[in-house]
Amino acid sequence: MSWMTCAPHRAAWMATCLAVLALGGCKARDEATPVQAPVSAAPAIAPLSLIPRPARLERGPGQLTLTPTTALLASDAQAEAVARTFADLLVTGGKPKLQTAIAAPASGAIAFVLDAQFAGASPEAYRLEVKPEGARVVARTPAGLFNGAMTLWQLATLDPAATAAIPTVTIDDAPRFGWRGFMLDSARHFQSVEEIKTLLDAMALHKLNVFHWHLTDDQGWRMEIKRYPKLTQISGCRIPAGDGGRDPASGQPRPYCGYYTQDQIREVVAYAAARHITVVPELDVPGHAQAAIAAYPELGVLGDRPAPLNEWGVNTYLFNAEDSTLVFLENVLAEMVELFPGRYVHLGGDEAVKDQWKASARVQQRIKELGVAGEEGMQSYMLKRLERFLVGHGKLMIGWDEILEGGLPPEAAVMSWRGIEGGIEAARQGHDVVMVPSSDLYLDYLQTTSPNEPPGRPDTNTLQDAYAFEPVPKELTQAQQRHILGLQANMWTEHTRTDARLEHHLYPRLAAVAETGWTPRADKRFEDFLARLPGHLHRLQALGIDYARTPFEVAIAVDDDRRAGTAQITLSNPLGYPVRYTTDGSEPGATAKAYDAPFPVKLPAQVRAAAFHGDRALVASSEFRIDAASLLSRSDEQLAVCPDAGRLLLRLEDDGPADGERAIFNVTIFYPCWQWNAADLDGIGQIRVRAGRIPYYFQLAHDEPSRTFEPAKSAHGELVVRAGGCKGKVIAEAPMPAAPDKDGFVELTVDLPQDVRGKQDLCLLMTGDTRPAMWVADRVTLVPSGG
Repeated sequence: MSWMTCAPHRAAWMATCLAVLALGGCKARDEATPVQAPVSAAPAIAPLSLIPRPARLERGPGQLTLTPTTALLASDAQAEAVARTFADLLVTGGKPKLQTAIAAPASGAIAFVLDAQFAGASPEAYRLEVKPEGARVVARTPAGLFNGAMTLWQLATLDPAATAAIPTVTIDDAPRFGWRGFMLDSARHFQSVEEIKTLLDAMALHKLNVFHWHLTDDQGWRMEIKRYPKLTQISGCRIPAGDGGRDPASGQPRPYCGYYTQDQIREVVAYAAARHITVVPELDVPGHAQAAIAAYPELGVLGDRPAPLNEWGVNTYLFNAEDSTLVFLENVLAEMVELFPGRYVHLGGDEAVKDQWKASARVQQRIKELGVAGEEGMQSYMLKRLERFLVGHGKLMIGWDEILEGGLPPEAAVMSWRGIEGGIEAARQGHDVVMVPSSDLYLDYLQTTSPNEPPGRPDTNTLQDAYAFEPVPKELTQAQQRHILGLQANMWTEHTRTDARLEHHLYPRLAAVAETGWTPRADKRFEDFLARLPGHLHRLQALGIDYARTPFEVAIAVDDDRRAGTAQITLSNPLGYPVRYTTDGSEPGATAKAYDAPFPVKLPAQVRAAAFHGDRALVASSEFRIDAASLLSRSDEQLAVCPDAGRLLLRLEDDGPADGERAIFNVTIFYPCWQWNAADLDGIGQIRVRAGRIPYYFQLAHDEPSRTFEPAKSAHGELVVRAGGCKGKVIAEAPMPAAPDKDGFVELTVDLPQDVRGKQDLCLLMTGDTRPAMWVADRVTLVPSGG
């Protein structure tokens, strides 16, 4: 009998005039039965690069080849929609087309079947069977069927070659968590609808099912509210700091603008729904309110009109506590609940610095009128009232973990971002929880220490960190653990000016988050994930996603003996992939020397190296030229942070030019200084410093007292060089100019005293108040005597 036979007639299927194929001659495996390797005399089968890893998978011999004549069959209109999305995403090989009302389907067809009797472990569960004769995806719900289709799409893209061939498999799969989310901040920097759609396609590929959309903040209001048009007319724009906010031709202010119309929001919501992704919008209350107050000053405590600026940090503007302001927020929510059909609305509640409330006689009077417990009680009162409004409209409230501080209604859910402690407390109180700790799941943190990383927070959240995070704390009882809905990665965009930077930050770390959300904990192994990841990168390329190359690059460390003309070279890859290298300038291929230990070179030297998976380089090779000149120069990325500089190291972008690429600087904004540890000063006559200047546009709230600087002695400050660290002896000084040169930089050279020799920890800083602009080091060079 043929493996694929026509399914029995069902009236519901006939109503849609769609042919359905059922699998015959293949006994279903009991879901409780452990997965066993197929018994076959065929050669060993390579592992599949599926991400996230399915719960249960069996391999078989052979494959199903997709061609332009491959039939896609669906059980009803909902299954047809899934089949269409599958066909639309295919970009390799023959692209099959949906065929309906087929009397005698050809061999090799793919059936998408919704079956109310399918017994999956969750509403999102599915079964996928592929044989050379055809394939079948079955699920109880459209969401489950879509998940199966995404696995099938991954199987069809295992090889970047032109022909799409799907290996023979049987997969029974279901997610570990119901909330597998990603948050995008569109308030600080704005993304087009097309970029949002690309992101949603990638989320679907990774079986992520919640898109948390951060639409309002101090820096911009991105959501059209028809009742309050000034929210977008005024607060949809800001003037960026410095040169970025000036038209290069006229010198006039050039605003940075963007918002989503309600029609565009409906378009995004519909696009997400077609991929079984729920959109959760965020309206932040009572803090992060500066943009709203800039549009309607009567909403604030001070009654002034602050400009929504391109500022990083925590601003102090809060919504006031008047009943009229709460009515405003309810009116905004009334329009939001019509736009977003999902169950939850996010009400923020984070980083609400209460200074304005504490200083306001009117707010203090309001606290007494309402009989609440201080400022925290006032925040709780506001959120509880808005929560009741949401419940009245069939919605539930979710907020950041600060909302616990004043007490919550039992229906409210909590996102735990300041570690997992807030999530533990919320679960113990009976609240549902989504784990989003910044220490593991904030993707605006850099993912490697490479100098090729874009602007962001130089504290690293590596791919390993994202993969290792466990959302269910062991401190909770089994009953409390059921309140952990899942996990979510967050992407804040203060530093993310372009779509390419956004995609760099997200991928491949979002794949690691997705696997934690989907795959059983016992089946997660980072080494196995790394083996599957290279194949997955081809899928990202197929979607046009510009994923980060830095995790797959090779880094170099050089221990030099300049006077002997030699150096010891250490190579590494952040993920531990094998490294191959050459020293003759040639491109390292699969037969190049494998790196296994540090090796010596004679100067000058040229080293080219690449990380490999099998016989393929993961990214283009890195080229390193090491000579006497390169050993005497260090960029700001290569310099150390001064021990006394505080912890707030940022990787910041220059403010100009207005368009195009800009310089990037590593700087500790609390006390900007840089240190070259163990600089060899023998034979050195001068120190040359290349410096740039950037606006100081940060709001630090209660961290403001941590900002320190060395007082200037002259009009524009001085370059100061110390030996023995940042508390050591001043060995050189030079006055700073009033402004940098036309290229945005200035180069200063100071003489090195003859009595300062040997290896020294050199500390460099520029004196003077860091506001409104501060000097930042770009490169430091040691100049030999007579050079």
